[in-house]
This record gives sequence, C-alpha cells and structure tokens, in this order.
Amino acid sequence: MNLRAELLRLVPDERRVSDGDSMLDQHASDLSYHPPHRPDAVVFPESTGEVAAVVAWANKRRVPIVPFGAGTSLEGHVIPLAGGISLDLTRLNRLIDVRPADLDATVQAGVTRSELDAAAGPYGLFFPVDPGADATLGGMAATNASGTTTVRFGGMRAHVLALEVVLADGRVVHTGSRAVKTSAGYNLTHLFLGSEGTLGVITELTLRLHPIPEHVVAARAAFPSVEAACRGAAALIAAGVPVTRCELVDATTIGALNAYKRTTFPVQPYLFVELGAGGGGLAGDLETAHELLVDEGATAFESESDPTARSRLWDARHNVLHASLALAPGAKAMITDVAVPVSELAAAVEGARAELDASGLLGGIVAHAGDGNFHVAFLLDPDDAESVARAARLNEALVDDALARGGTCTGEHGIGVGKLAYLEREHGDLVPLMRGIKQLLDPNGILNPGKAVP
Repeated sequence: MNLRAELLRLVPDERRVSDGDSMLDQHASDLSYHPPHRPDAVVFPESTGEVAAVVAWANKRRVPIVPFGAGTSLEGHVIPLAGGISLDLTRLNRLIDVRPADLDATVQAGVTRSELDAAAGPYGLFFPVDPGADATLGGMAATNASGTTTVRFGGMRAHVLALEVVLADGRVVHTGSRAVKTSAGYNLTHLFLGSEGTLGVITELTLRLHPIPEHVVAARAAFPSVEAACRGAAALIAAGVPVTRCELVDATTIGALNAYKRTTFPVQPYLFVELGAGGGGLAGDLETAHELLVDEGATAFESESDPTARSRLWDARHNVLHASLALAPGAKAMITDVAVPVSELAAAVEGARAELDASGLLGGIVAHAGDGNFHVAFLLDPDDAESVARAARLNEALVDDALARGGTCTGEHGIGVGKLAYLEREHGDLVPLMRGIKQLLDPNGILNPGKAVP
C-alpha cells in the first residue's frame, strides 16, 4: 500500500501529507528520554472533516493514528510506537470565539495557550492553566495538563466545558455545553480529558477564562533545606493564604538556572510564590505569607510587584528543564511526577533527596509545592542501559513511597508509555474497567496504541 498516495485522496494537498525523513524524525519523539520511533506518514488536517476522514480510513485499514500537538509531552505520548500516521493538529488553529460576558472561549485543538491568552487579554481575561511549555490546548486536554497555577485555579479538567471529538470510526461527537454546570448523563467530557488520544481525537474545546487580577505580587523565599521550604508551602496552604503559585526549586536546580539564564540567585532552596487579588487585601496576604515562611525557617524574603521583575522570576522557573539538561549536554531527563497530600510533601521530598544522593545520578528537585506535586529530574544517557535502569529503579522507589503516603504516580504528566506498570500498581482494580472503555471506543486499537492503559 502506498500510504502517502492513499492519504492524499483524503487530504488533497501535497504540502500537508509527508513521508520525508525530516518530517518523520520531527514526529518520532517528544521531550522525554523514551526512544524515538518514526511514523510512516505525517498528515496536517485543517478541519474536523479531514480529521474524521483520515481516522475513519485508518480504522478500516487498521492503521495506527497518533495525535500530535506541540510535541512537549514528557512520557512518550506522541511517539508512534507502532508506526502508522502522526496526525499533526497544529493547523487546526482557529480561535473560534471569545465571549467575555460568559468568561469562556471556543478554540480548535491546535491553538496554543499563549495564543488564547493574547486573544483574551484585551477583554481583561486570561487562561490560567500554565504547564510551562507553550503547548496546544488540545494536547493539554488530552493529558489533563496542569502546572504552576493549579494550586489556585485547578488544571484542565476544571477548565473544559465542552469538547468536539472524532471517534475511532470517524464519528464526530460533542460533549458538555457552554453552561457552567450540567447533570445530563455520564460526564464524557472528563472521560476524554487525560485519555492521551487513546479514546478519540480532540478537535475543538470550549474553555473557561478568568479575570486578570488587578494586583499581583511575586515573592521568593530562601530556605536552609528543601524540607523547610516544603513545610513553608504547607503552612501557606493550611492558613488559607490565596496563593496563585507556590513553587519549590532546590539548590542544584538554582545553580543550573544561574548558569543557563545568567541569574544570580544564592545557591540554596527557594519557594517562588505569587499572590493575586482584585481588591486591596493583597498587602495583608503578603505579610501573612512572610510571617508564615519565616516561622518555617526562611532566611530571606523578597517581593516584586513590577511586571517585568515578576516575569523574570517565572521565566526562570519555566526554564528549569532546559537548565537542568544543560548541566550534562547530550543527556535526557527521566522526570518523576508523583504527587502526595500537601502535609506529606516535606517527608516525601526528604526521602527523594536521600534516594537521589545515594543513586549517584545527577539531578534536581522542583515541586508545585502548593498542591503536593514534585518532580525529580534524573539526567541520563538514553543509550546507556545501566544509566536508564538506575533511574528507573529510583523512579519506582519514589512511586512506591508516594502511593504509601496516599498519593499518585502522576500528578500532571500522564501515563504515556513510561508509567504503564505504575498505573496497574496504583489502580489495579480499575485497569480492567479502563481496558473495557478502550475496547468499546476503539475496538480495532488504532488510537495511540501502547499508551495510557496497560
């Protein structure tokens, strides 16, 4: 079968169907350490109708389909393990409508979060889910992404009102509505969120927006240890301080940031904190935060309300992965993604630091400390089996510890291909139900095979 010729019958544009080496390589991997694997062809649909036509054809021919957005996933989600078609949705990039009176917007799946923010900004609104990368909103929904602002606003599941989804047989369905609440049947919107392209291809989303806070202040607090910083974060949350972000960065990572971004932070653990308010209560919240963090051992506390200074601080936080990789040029990162109850975070991070030191691996720890989600980035040579195995053993130990503390193997990155065994460990009783749902919606197994469900 000449796959490209067949696909050109469905998407009749030579520029939008490719089997060239460079294009296949671009769609063979994500930002993770998982080995790349090329698709057999890449297709760039420009409408839901084209997506439906390609998926329906692939279903009849038993050809795997892997949806692709910005390629910034961290668990191998977009790697075409079985070859087939990489369905690149970046040309579904129409921002359909922004409705400020209803605090919502409808976009196609290839629109990025920064593009939505740019469109919402003139109305005094913004989209708060911030995973760091400028990911596509369809990809963020497919992985139930979250990030630095989750502690205040929640992740993607809290912000998706409705979806348009192409099912494995090419049918197009619409879930949810623009109403802010509904009791109409099973919540299929949430079923597709976090399904990693294994149940359907998301082509359109209706999303909640929020007013931009009138007053915002960012603060950084230095601590003698990561455990003290975690206790400080837990104190803020327990006291009800309305933090918008509360991020831990350990000393190793601060040193990497200084080298990568030419910042001059003293090399010790930090909490980066942001507070936002619409009225005049911010000064009191900032003072409360200062007092609580000093009580937990903060040795320095500085705050910034200037937008440029705040932007520099969060730019540093968002460059953590690239800064860490720069410590070992050519290395890849295995990034853990466990989450625990906030009260357990200090002990979990302390244990992780001890495990990391004992392993001999180079790496740092960062955390969305306000919601108990932390990442250990192990730098490794993906071609060195011993290096990968050592990191995998450490990852497994951290997952076991998190589960024992009432936590989860993945707070935000998803299962992909890297956490399949951990899902069975965490939800062994539910995996048969998940398999049944997969079989019902994708009986021929064409949608992103090998991901999400063991």
